[in-house]
Amino acid sequence: MTTEATLPSTSASPTARQMWTRARGIVLALVILLVAAVVMAAIRSDARHGSLDPRSADPYGSRAVAQLLADRGVSTRVVTTLAEARAATDPDTTLLVAVPDLLTERQQSQLHSATNDSGGRTLLVAPSSWSVERLAPGIVASPATSLDSTRPPACDLPAARRAGPADTGGVRYTVTRPGADKCYPSERLATLVRLPDASRDGDTVVLGAPDILYNDTLDEQGNASLALQLLGSRPHLVWYLPSLSDASAAAPDDEKGFFDLLPSGWLWGTLQLFFAAALAALWRARRLGPLVPEKLPVAIRASETVEGRARLYRKANARDRAAAALRSTTRTRLAPLVGVPVAQAHAPEALLPALSAHPHSSGDGQTAHALLFGPPPSDDTALIALADQLDALEREVRRP
Repeated sequence: MTTEATLPSTSASPTARQMWTRARGIVLALVILLVAAVVMAAIRSDARHGSLDPRSADPYGSRAVAQLLADRGVSTRVVTTLAEARAATDPDTTLLVAVPDLLTERQQSQLHSATNDSGGRTLLVAPSSWSVERLAPGIVASPATSLDSTRPPACDLPAARRAGPADTGGVRYTVTRPGADKCYPSERLATLVRLPDASRDGDTVVLGAPDILYNDTLDEQGNASLALQLLGSRPHLVWYLPSLSDASAAAPDDEKGFFDLLPSGWLWGTLQLFFAAALAALWRARRLGPLVPEKLPVAIRASETVEGRARLYRKANARDRAAAALRSTTRTRLAPLVGVPVAQAHAPEALLPALSAHPHSSGDGQTAHALLFGPPPSDDTALIALADQLDALEREVRRP
């Protein structure tokens, strides 16, 4: 019975333990990044869960104002599609659009057509320049410039004068349409605008910030009074929460791919993770050799070093590199023996004539040229033969 000895692992064939030791830093960094991303996403989602939803009791929900309106006989109904919102427009209804910027251009145009001459009230919550110019023509949005959102009314709108100072700061608006009420100014630009309809008794109210509708801030300043007056002027309130799942969000011939539906934050996060992984891979990448020479803790025999390098060459099928190493070393050792400087050992025109003139050298110049400067061997057998011939040539030249 024969047994086959197991060769110790080398850098060319690392063990599973060695691979884990090298990769555990990268794995740990990726795990930490993943956990941090999940925690941040969970915190952000919890913080804004049910935002501006009249059924939500969370700090950023609006259940409190809906309950106060119900106590005054105003019914509140939540809709999530454009078709339901358009069907609800009439003189006895206030339509609140919670997040106008979620509407597409097509949805904004259709909603404006339905509310323009409805005779009811339309309240837009913090629309930016993306939506306000289509939903309320004659109003141009400007960014907020101050963190202090509490403003005095500074206008003649009865609801604003009765409410007094309120948290309306946020998006600021420039009004180009005559007859509009411009209230709660911030640096001379209004943060609450009321546009009356030209032909009927309806109007459009643009609110620069949603703070007066939140459960958490409803009891501050004149927020509750202003919210109840703006939303309670009609017996019915329709609370429109735009949804990405609304079929009207896409044009009939528009098909969106998977990446079109992803929020931009996820795409940027994925790109950052990619660069982080690339930098970590560059940091932990294997190098061709030690950056600084170091003393080995034990003495390694030259035969083991030669054998290890030979195994690496054989595993990579690098016969050309092995042959080049053998020829280069042989030329370096032969040059001093035949009177050629080592610096010219690799020049055929300097080494070959001196080698042919050496008294103990046999063979012509062509044979020596093919042996010392010839092409790489075609297989392992030819490589072994080349090594034997180089060794024989060196012994012949060294012969006393």
